[in-house]
Amino acid sequence: MYAVIRAGGRQFRVAPGDVIKVDQKPAENGNIEFTDVLAVSGEPGTIVKPQSGARVVGSVVEEGRGDKILVFHFKRKKQYKKLQGHRQPYTAVRITEISFDGQKFTAPDLPASKPKKEKKEMASKQTEQKAGKKARTGAEGKASKSSKKRTDKGTARAAQKKK
Repeated sequence: MYAVIRAGGRQFRVAPGDVIKVDQKPAENGNIEFTDVLAVSGEPGTIVKPQSGARVVGSVVEEGRGDKILVFHFKRKKQYKKLQGHRQPYTAVRITEISFDGQKFTAPDLPASKPKKEKKEMASKQTEQKAGKKARTGAEGKASKSSKKRTDKGTARAAQKKK
């Protein structure tokens, strides 16, 4: 079961559970309803053009800004160059329901996500790792590196003077 919708001047083929990125839209209570449905597939292999009443409902997953698009203008032989950047705001929408002609198709429930680790635990692990690195290198390792450089330079100069 899928539908073809128009959103923000573009067409999207969506099915329940899909996540799409559309141009930023205001959402009431975190839900967006798309009423401009171009086509719906009811049974496998058949596509129906809905007359009216077809709708696709989605919930907002996130709002953000897309990748940076660089726009470069120049005029030859005039030493004119201009570089501009632009990031288009978007809304990520998870399609939850497709309905037409009294039929409703809903998305399956998402599996429960794993709980995230607390910041305190992660911070303590990082400090332990840093302490371990310092213990391995130690002050001796730093001194030997610097003295090594000095001896290399000294021996090279001494060899040149003897010639």
